[in-house]
Amino acid sequence: MKDSFEREISYLRISVTDLCNLRCSYCMPEDGVCKFDHSRIISVDEIEEIAKCAVSLGVRKIRLTGGEPLVRRGIIEICRRLSAIDGVNELCITTNGLLLSRYAKDLADAGVSRINVSMDSMSEEKYKRITRCSNIAEPVKLIFEGMEKCDSYGVPANKINAVLMGGVNDDEIADFVELTRERDIQMRFIELMPIGEAANWDKATFIPNTEVLKRVPALEPAGESGVSLVYRVPGYKGTVGLISTISNHFCSRCSRLRLTADGKLKACLHSNKETPVKGLTGEALYEAIRNEIKGKPENFDLTVEHHSDSGRNMNQIGG
Repeated sequence: MKDSFEREISYLRISVTDLCNLRCSYCMPEDGVCKFDHSRIISVDEIEEIAKCAVSLGVRKIRLTGGEPLVRRGIIEICRRLSAIDGVNELCITTNGLLLSRYAKDLADAGVSRINVSMDSMSEEKYKRITRCSNIAEPVKLIFEGMEKCDSYGVPANKINAVLMGGVNDDEIADFVELTRERDIQMRFIELMPIGEAANWDKATFIPNTEVLKRVPALEPAGESGVSLVYRVPGYKGTVGLISTISNHFCSRCSRLRLTADGKLKACLHSNKETPVKGLTGEALYEAIRNEIKGKPENFDLTVEHHSDSGRNMNQIGG
């Protein structure tokens, strides 16, 4: 289905929980979140029904996010049901990777197509500072082990996401790119967005992705992949993706619809407009999804000064 600006809406991102086993500084409050009452969270049955309606309207790719999706009770059953929907070409998950070793085989058996891993530092000490979790032994090692295990079961864990933050992890840009020398992965740098906890951070923290090209001048253009501009160092096996949410808006190419953990549809990450769909069935559900797609705004002029209007932390939306 197309929105009113002729964009084909084919991608549904589902936040299956607002809970997480980390407390990343840009994503959620230091003390964690006030847990939603169980009755407010979309059930497995509701997720399946909403997804089926969305697929009937043209959605072909579904991504499960959180919070951390692998802490959601019933996550494997959710994956199994969604992958079985006729018309779903891809079922993907974005995860912090800490539980991948435990769930790798189950995710493969449940029909997951691909996994993206979020990792904002390869320094164990810095990783723990960013995520505010000092009780995890060797988290970076654990993430890479989980990725390898997923690969061994035929579920590619071949994209690593890092939110680029000036004065925090920008000194690791070259090291991140070096991961692509021997690994057939895409290392993706995502510009920090002024949303939720990060909205009022120091402006120096918000640096453009052009900094990646300055720090690694050997990078050469290699096309596009979704909302990423792709680069490659000649001779390296993998690639580098730049997702420039502020410096190079991609609203004109946005094909996304989002479902929050408490059952609200969002056609734009940064808009405060939400459509409640929890509890809807049949034609009422179809109509709600159609209206949300038709009402998708043309763009949102996100800048360091012009913050997101979302009104939520990232853990509640799923990015």
